[in-house]
Amino acid sequence: MLPLVAYGFWSLITLQRGTRDSVVTGNLNVATRAAEEIRRYIVGDAEILKALAADLQNTGLTQSQQEQILKNHGLQFKEFRELTLFDESGAPVATSRATTPRVSIPTRLPPAVDGVAMSPIRVDEDLLPTTTFAIHLTRLNRPSGWLVGEFSLEQMWRMVDQIRIGEHGYALVIAPDGTLIAHGDPDKKALVAQSTNLKAHPLLAASTAMPWLEYQDADGRQQLGVAAKIDTLNWTVIVEQPAADAYANAARLQRQLVTAASFALLVMIAAGYVFGRRFIAPIFALKRGTQALSEGKLETRVTIDSADEFGQLGASFNSMADRLVELQENVKRQERQAMFGRVVAGLFHDLNHPIQNIGNNARLLLREDLDAEGRGMSQRIIERELGTLKRFMDDVLNIAKPRPIERFALDINASVNEIVESMRAEGERANVSVTGHYAEGPLTVEGDRFALGRVYRNLITNAIQATAPGGSVTVTTARAGHAIEVTVADTGTGIPADRLAAIFDDFVTTKRRGLGLGLATSKRIVEQLDGTITVESEVGRGTAFTVRLPATDGRRAAAAAS
Repeated sequence: MLPLVAYGFWSLITLQRGTRDSVVTGNLNVATRAAEEIRRYIVGDAEILKALAADLQNTGLTQSQQEQILKNHGLQFKEFRELTLFDESGAPVATSRATTPRVSIPTRLPPAVDGVAMSPIRVDEDLLPTTTFAIHLTRLNRPSGWLVGEFSLEQMWRMVDQIRIGEHGYALVIAPDGTLIAHGDPDKKALVAQSTNLKAHPLLAASTAMPWLEYQDADGRQQLGVAAKIDTLNWTVIVEQPAADAYANAARLQRQLVTAASFALLVMIAAGYVFGRRFIAPIFALKRGTQALSEGKLETRVTIDSADEFGQLGASFNSMADRLVELQENVKRQERQAMFGRVVAGLFHDLNHPIQNIGNNARLLLREDLDAEGRGMSQRIIERELGTLKRFMDDVLNIAKPRPIERFALDINASVNEIVESMRAEGERANVSVTGHYAEGPLTVEGDRFALGRVYRNLITNAIQATAPGGSVTVTTARAGHAIEVTVADTGTGIPADRLAAIFDDFVTTKRRGLGLGLATSKRIVEQLDGTITVESEVGRGTAFTVRLPATDGRRAAAAAS
């Protein structure tokens, strides 16, 4: 339905643009015709004055004949209130008035209409627009006087008054200097009598290049205005119409379209809801079922009471869920079997070697020819392997039932150095150097010496086993703020990035033998001591494990400061 709604909006926008263009074009045609009528009106009267001037230039006319011609023209053409002939010196020769002429020879009037000079528009005592035409007469190509006529623009006012656009649209005429000459709005005719200047009208602004514009008038109403020039006079005819009035029909049609479209849209939505419910409901049921399955709720089933494709799909879904339950049970069973196999294999590998050593050395002790040094060595081997078996069993027991760790003040440098010295021999057997670098102390933590020793031993043993002959294992202690860090770094093969996240899990190992409990046990011990253990590794360059424990001396110093 979105394309339909988008098409509806596009149609409304197109309607608004089309309506605006149509209204603007219509109003502009009205203004253009009015400008042409006013031009003809003014030019026609100027031509009459020119024709009269041609008659008066006849040298055979007497003064009385000239006066009679002027009076006849004054009676015939009502627009000319007065026609007066002056000689070149400015003295009146003949006039259409019965008394003394009121007009005089104008000065500095440029030719406005085909050689006829025209004065600016003024308002007479009857509040009607009036202008003065003047023609400089010649006889035998020599100046011979002036013909001056006072011209009433009342007919132009009537023409402007007759222009109506809609209910409240009117025309107005503005002179080149911005003076309002005529206004069709009865409420604004007083502005003409006041010689109001409209130079600041939006349509007369220098920056306005369009013949139409929408703007707010002085009363705050939105107006649609169009302008047409009277080229001969340089006057401007403006037709103003309130925007609400100009677009009233379009707005009414737009409301009707919106109402009809909204009603049709609601009907379509209702019909789609009613008739599409049966189609959509099975989809929602299947969606809820698949979401439940993805969350591990394998007991979820869907009920679709239909004999169509959706019913068949629902039955297939339920069969799939039943099959998933069976597969999950099979996977669990196989995982248990695999785990049991790994435990058995790990137990075999980890117990076989110590037990064989114990058995071999026990048989050696039974030999009578064994000297005291050999007996002592066999006893030490048996004790060492028994210790190994005990630690192994402790690891297995700690996985099943973790034991709480007792805490005592412990010097990290001393405990780490003890383990490093004990592991040097194992490193020498693998041709791997084991060295320690210790920060200046004291580095004190609260922990269990034996538990942390198991952590260091596990990490160093793993590092030696992962390092090729000729490599090195470095154990470093350092202070990091209110914590103590112990780092075990090797130059071994490294751990692939995709396996780093799981190396601390139970029964996860990167070695060919062992149960994978060493790192899991180490992580559990460190976390019980409120610490953390992290790893950084790069394949081919080595691995670094960092144990971070809170420093008790740091906490005491912070407590003392507070």
